[in-house]
Amino acid sequence: MKWTDINDIAIELTDAYPDKDPLKVNFVDLRDWVMALPGFNDDPKHCGEKILEAIQQAWIDEAS
Repeated sequence: MKWTDINDIAIELTDAYPDKDPLKVNFVDLRDWVMALPGFNDDPKHCGEKILEAIQQAWIDEAS
């Protein structure tokens, strides 16, 4: 997975952190959790606030 695989990342986060509220996750933790996902392999420098916002929103949508 790459940073641009927003929906796949959201699905993986929903599975990996079922008890976490995506609205309450700070971007530092979110970035670390995404990079720790199995199958994730992208440069941390390719991640910015807009990507993290998109991932967070997709995770919110997936979790609801």
